[in-house]
Amino acid sequence: MPRYVVPQFIDAEDKILGPLTTRQFLIMLVTAFLMFIEYKAFDFGLFIFGAVFTFAIGGTLAFFKVNGQPVHFFILNLIQTLRRPGLRTWDKDFTDAELRELLKAPPPPPKKVRVIKTPIEASRLAELSLTVNTGGVYNADE
Repeated sequence: MPRYVVPQFIDAEDKILGPLTTRQFLIMLVTAFLMFIEYKAFDFGLFIFGAVFTFAIGGTLAFFKVNGQPVHFFILNLIQTLRRPGLRTWDKDFTDAELRELLKAPPPPPKKVRVIKTPIEASRLAELSLTVNTGGVYNADE
């Protein structure tokens, strides 16, 4: 029987630049680009405030994990959960009085279904018994 190598640690991301994964590197690259745009667009005081805020968000998205998954997956799952209603209600068409009337009415009696079984002939029963006793070696169809 041939042996196959089973890959392990398939959930670990590949490191491309020191301890940084591809995802982390790209997030930090976009963060640095946004900080450069802030440097060119704002004066120095506003740049410092914006750069600290941008770096905090970029660092959180790149390096922080919640329950073993990256923060951006956690945020997407949180948004999807908040968009769904917490309490699901049935869109009923009946009024309360109609429902009470329906509950008062006795349920209709179930239909009686009669199953008719065909009796097994003695010759067929003997053939089945012989097939079972021989472990399937004897086959009546042959």
